[in-house]
Amino acid sequence: MEIQNFLNGKEKINTRKLVTIFNPKSPISEQYRTIRTNIEYSNIERENRIIMVTSSTPGEGKTTTSSNLAVVFSQQGKKVLLIDADFRKPMVHNVFGKQNFFGLTSVIIKNKPLIESVQSTHIKNLYVLTSGPVTPNPSELLSSQSMSDLLAEIRRHFDFVIIDTPPILPVTDAQILANQCDGVILVINFGKTKIEQAQKAKSLLLNVKARILGAVLNNTKGKYKEYYYDHNN
Repeated sequence: MEIQNFLNGKEKINTRKLVTIFNPKSPISEQYRTIRTNIEYSNIERENRIIMVTSSTPGEGKTTTSSNLAVVFSQQGKKVLLIDADFRKPMVHNVFGKQNFFGLTSVIIKNKPLIESVQSTHIKNLYVLTSGPVTPNPSELLSSQSMSDLLAEIRRHFDFVIIDTPPILPVTDAQILANQCDGVILVINFGKTKIEQAQKAKSLLLNVKARILGAVLNNTKGKYKEYYYDHNN
């Protein structure tokens, strides 16, 4: 039914990236559900409700990972919000075929309230908050009291939140947000991400006392496929 809604609608979503919708029985979709389970049981004594997704460098698949994780959590019946906090290269609006005239920046600078900025999707229980208008000072916006207040407000309205952020090595945005989230997932591109880059990214996250839940190894071939492992590995 969800696929038919997309096909009948005017929104041009990225069918290749949303594998959990368009090929839900594939091994990759199953791996996303495994990641969901790992997040849920990573610490039974502490809630994981706001999860940040980042990578060490650009082009490692963090938006695809963020989007599909948001889908599989919404498929559990949870009310899920996917936030695009990558002001430098926003992609979430393209994946879900949404306009980006307003969004996260609009809410932070109080040009528009949260309730008017969140957009529904054709996927039941899944909502998106796009990045909004380009800002010259992304780091300042993400470190503002307004951003902290917004996350507190979002906790009251949604069961689960995924935040897509810029890669951590080129800019500081992800570090700024990391310790405001319940956990962080690091996306690693198999065959592209260098070990030193992944280690540096982990070190930067630990420096700001981020709680690293694990890493997603992306774009693998053959028996490895896509999988999740503990950050201590």
